[in-house]
Amino acid sequence: PDLGDDIDGSAPDVIEHLLIDPDDAERQVTDAVWGSALFAARFRECSARALLLPRRRPDRRTPLWQQRQRAAQLLGVASGHPTFPLVLETMRECLQDVFDVPGLRELLTDLASGKMRVVEVQTERPSPFARSLLFSYVGAFLYEGDAPLAERRAAALSVDATLLAELLGQAELRELLDPDAIALVERRVGWLTDERRLRDAEALADALRVLGPLADDDIGARGGDLVWAADLASSRRAVSLRMPAGQRWVAVEDLARLRDALGIPLPPGVSGAFAESAIDPVGDLVSRYARTHGPFTTADSAAALGLGPAVVATTLDRLATSGRVVAGAFRPGGSGPEWCDADVLRQIRRASLAIAQRAVEPVAADRLATFLPRWQGVGAQGVGLQGFGAGVDDLYRVIEQLAGVTAPASEWERAILPARVRGYQPTWLDELTGSGDVVWFGAGALPKNDGWVGFVPTEQIATLLPSPTPVDAPTDAQTALLDLFGDGVALLTRGVHAALPRYSADVVDAALWDLVWAGMLSNDALAALRAQQGAKQHVGRRTLRPRSHPTGQRLSRRPRRSATADAVPGRWFRVNEPAAEPTLRAHATAETLLGRHGVVTRGSVAAEGVPGGFAAVYRVLAAMEDAGRVQRGYFVEGLGAAQFSGSAAV
Repeated sequence: PDLGDDIDGSAPDVIEHLLIDPDDAERQVTDAVWGSALFAARFRECSARALLLPRRRPDRRTPLWQQRQRAAQLLGVASGHPTFPLVLETMRECLQDVFDVPGLRELLTDLASGKMRVVEVQTERPSPFARSLLFSYVGAFLYEGDAPLAERRAAALSVDATLLAELLGQAELRELLDPDAIALVERRVGWLTDERRLRDAEALADALRVLGPLADDDIGARGGDLVWAADLASSRRAVSLRMPAGQRWVAVEDLARLRDALGIPLPPGVSGAFAESAIDPVGDLVSRYARTHGPFTTADSAAALGLGPAVVATTLDRLATSGRVVAGAFRPGGSGPEWCDADVLRQIRRASLAIAQRAVEPVAADRLATFLPRWQGVGAQGVGLQGFGAGVDDLYRVIEQLAGVTAPASEWERAILPARVRGYQPTWLDELTGSGDVVWFGAGALPKNDGWVGFVPTEQIATLLPSPTPVDAPTDAQTALLDLFGDGVALLTRGVHAALPRYSADVVDAALWDLVWAGMLSNDALAALRAQQGAKQHVGRRTLRPRSHPTGQRLSRRPRRSATADAVPGRWFRVNEPAAEPTLRAHATAETLLGRHGVVTRGSVAAEGVPGGFAAVYRVLAAMEDAGRVQRGYFVEGLGAAQFSGSAAV
């Protein structure tokens, strides 16, 4: 149980690291296999089957340590040949025979769509599966002891991604990527969109650093002015140089890099930090070209940079080993191997997915009506897609999805929670509120001692808790209560009455519940709320006067207490006012709406009474769309054109 714990003793958030993007899972597993003991062992077995590890004496077996050393030497030679058959076969064996990567992708897709769910369980001893992993963990160091300490370095493995895709039966990305998506991302990373147009000389200086040397036409295509370039040259922040591809404007930070990579001499007057040698000048130029362009060939990058194709090919192979660029076939209608920056490829895939989903015809409104109960796990129909099951942990997931939603207090435990959690028990909610994991708040009083109530996980109070309703002309008892709970004080109902002896118990209870329905006070138990709903009459707001006694009247030895004081075990406390910035609150609200509704529309935002309305949420959702986290489209008929959703809901 202690394996992997943080230094402070808390367990890491394993689930967050396991739930990765299904489209990116295969690449991550492939990258992790390189340099692993598993790959080395499988490569040795494949080499032995291919008779590439001959025995010196046919009548005797070769010791295992000698087989490992010979296999390591063979792997060191084969790593320089991307099409070496044994490397491809070993990778296929690791990804399909040892690791069921297609099954992993299917599992992650079901988790993302809600068809399956993850439950965290902490056990006292490792499970049989975990024991096998711990046993295999010892063997991971066997191959590290074969080489001397000075030679223990990872081999620069490389493999032809196209041949590996054919071997694994994968579809080429040429068939999946959309040409419009490629063009859109190319304009975005090349600063050719309207949002990245150059506005002044400072923007041009940033473009020269990010994009590299630019010609006069390149500056004009991005909305720049050559006068700005001249101003940068006069202030010695840019230089006009003659390069193999023509005359270019170059930032002074690139001069040493171009000198070391292309042999271009430094202009007069450049010295100091700008003249220091670069660590990897060719790698910097090729990597920057990949970051600022879409899929490209080796010849394209070599011609643009003025380098030899062989030099660029070697550099790209080295960058591919570290995962900074990806080799494959990307452009529809293209031919031959291509290269693309890993982050640029992810943007292209997200944009292609968004374009493909925009082409899907919208569904009728009744489809959304049948989808939403399944999405929220209501009743038996929710078990298949996102049913939350039964138990305290499942109840917490329901509260996370319904965080900030207000409903009559009488309906939460009568209809809302039992419909989403099988076998719902009130003690489960008491456990969450009593442990401090969940906080309930009031949002207005209703007739018959009822009121609007909502629940928020404690860690989301600052972003999802609604602002309290101001009390007009607060009474003396209300003011005294706010002062009493001003410094993080938490008191039982008896303690509240004892701290305010000037007022009767009925007056204190009335003022207490007025502040609860205003969203200022809460309780760490639901007993007070249940007792209030079961009260026969509601004490309304009244003018509060100090308690007084007639002269000569005999006082009771036992102080007067309300029924609530004897029956309620919970402690009252002041609900902290939201402290998060408006941007963080808007972002958290947008994410909660997506998780709750699946498809966020203007009507769903208006129904919940979100502060600022749909306009405030729209700005956040639009920014999330630009980042590729959500999709905007016309998914449901009759609900407006501005609809946002995640890929799982679509």
